[in-house]
Amino acid sequence: MLSKVLSSAVLGIDAYIVEVETDIARQMPYFSTVGLPDGAVKESKDRVTAAIKNSGFVFPRGRITVNLAPADVRKEGSAFDLPIAMGILAATGQVPEDRLEDYALLGELSLDGSLRPIKGALSIAVAVQKSGLKGILLPKENAEEAAMAEGLEVYPVVSLSEAVDFMNGFSSTPSFSVNMDEVFAQSSTYSIDFSDVKGQEHAKRAMEVAASGGHNIIMIGPPGSGKTMLARRLPGILPNLTLDEALTTTKIHSVSGLLPPNTALIATRPFRSPHHTISDAGLIGGGHIPRPGEVSLAHHGVLFLDELPEFKRSVLEVLRQPLEDGRVTISRATMSLTYPASFMLAAAMNPCPCGYFSDPNKECTCTPQAIQKYMSRISGPLLDRIDIHIEVPSVKYKELSAKPTGESSEVIRERVNRARKVQIERFRGRRDIFSNARMEAKDIRTFCKIDAQGSELLKMAITKLGLSARAYDRILKVSRTIADLEGVPDIRPEHISEAIQYRSLDRNLWMV
Repeated sequence: MLSKVLSSAVLGIDAYIVEVETDIARQMPYFSTVGLPDGAVKESKDRVTAAIKNSGFVFPRGRITVNLAPADVRKEGSAFDLPIAMGILAATGQVPEDRLEDYALLGELSLDGSLRPIKGALSIAVAVQKSGLKGILLPKENAEEAAMAEGLEVYPVVSLSEAVDFMNGFSSTPSFSVNMDEVFAQSSTYSIDFSDVKGQEHAKRAMEVAASGGHNIIMIGPPGSGKTMLARRLPGILPNLTLDEALTTTKIHSVSGLLPPNTALIATRPFRSPHHTISDAGLIGGGHIPRPGEVSLAHHGVLFLDELPEFKRSVLEVLRQPLEDGRVTISRATMSLTYPASFMLAAAMNPCPCGYFSDPNKECTCTPQAIQKYMSRISGPLLDRIDIHIEVPSVKYKELSAKPTGESSEVIRERVNRARKVQIERFRGRRDIFSNARMEAKDIRTFCKIDAQGSELLKMAITKLGLSARAYDRILKVSRTIADLEGVPDIRPEHISEAIQYRSLDRNLWMV
């Protein structure tokens, strides 16, 4: 007795079709699963056995062999429970095989036969839709997410019995659908706003410039000055997330098991803030079967590293590839996976170990050697990839006690969107560049031309203010963004002057 059921599995953030072949032979009772299953897949035999019996179906006596094809790709997770159970029932004639050819089945079974949600439902639904199958059966909790794959019939089921009734034609369960535009609109709101921030006008302006050009930013200031508060509001002023970006972001969070229950789509820019004790694998991704790290979870959003010098140096150094390439490749002996990691880096740090160096209100207790050692924890190559450095001083009582008068995130985002449209038009036809921050040396020479007055101002900044050589290109990039925000085609001296202010860590002020 042989049957075939279609299912799917995730590899990276995409999925592929898996054929679940079940053979039942008249031999001594035994249940084996082949096709490179991991521990969770091997354990499915116990869940499937109990679920079939407790759902009132006949469990066959004999040797049961389940093959997951293609057999040379490792399978993981518990989503194969439902197709394995359905394969056994089809092989014993309790389910007709003809309808199984049109649908993919996924779901984790409880011992009583009820279904539990799975990871990667959106990626799987997209793969099923591309394969030409008619529809997909999966747990009810994953229905909204899977329904984002247009043109695919999604049938939510709550138990093995309901899935069997559907295949036998006893149930007229309608396919589940969602209004994609409506879901996208409802999910694209942010709970926190820039209008909550009191004072710090200089820092808010720098945040707007950073968001407009996609520039990485680092904030330096004493504890309690509002660095984290500013960073958490940065996603709210980034350009509106497109539907394609939202689908990719949702895929990453879904395969990681971080998508909230009954959530169809992540339509806001993600904000990830890992603790400084995070490991290399936690930040970049890894594991025996590679999983996305924080840099991939921050794709199309913001990765915020608070207390930057407290991170291990090895952890910070692995950031260099995703910052440069917008993706990260994780290689293992059995496979190599590439995850997207195009994010905006926002970092915060104290100016010294005690946090009060150059603070007018509190005296710093650190020695010059301690300050220099603290600052040197951030390597030059990493600092080279951060375009904007700003000082965030303590907020005065007068500003704290006053009523909020700042602009809302929506107003700022409108200006950012206008600046990004200029950049999209500028780099039209270039797949590798979508913002000023991504410009290479040849692009800077083409799009960041300055007049004699601007050249003289930049020369003075490099020579008189002690700015480093790496600051030259960064200043030109940021100047280009400031000009785009103003809506003018040429970089003016005032744009260069403002960009120079955003290079705090290059000045002699920090060389104590």
